[in-house]
Amino acid sequence: MSEKQAIIAEKAPKALGPYSAAIRVGTFTYCSGQTPIVPETGELVEGCVGCQTRQALTNLSAVLEADGLTLDDVVKTTVFLTDMADFGKMNEVYAEHFSAPFPARSTVAVAGLPKDSRVEIEAIATR
Repeated sequence: MSEKQAIIAEKAPKALGPYSAAIRVGTFTYCSGQTPIVPETGELVEGCVGCQTRQALTNLSAVLEADGLTLDDVVKTTVFLTDMADFGKMNEVYAEHFSAPFPARSTVAVAGLPKDSRVEIEAIATR
């Protein structure tokens, strides 16, 4: 098994618990879920799920960038929503950030997310 290496993402929000922003093992980078927290303030983006999705993807991009990757290197995402009625708007913003071939994806409804976020997105990327 390849040695795992923690990825430090200075441009992304600080972790809210005992976990790494991402871990690289071999050619794969496993990114922790990103919520719509503004890194500079530590505060949640208020407003629509589209605004929150945009910030979550900006944060995910910052984590990937810290490992020399981009959203184009993502092969799988998991999107967590607190309300499946937000699926359409989240999907619109998501489609603005990824291009074909799109990553594989699961979208899951959850009872709650950190800081009362409406969306969280995690990813697996490869080089």
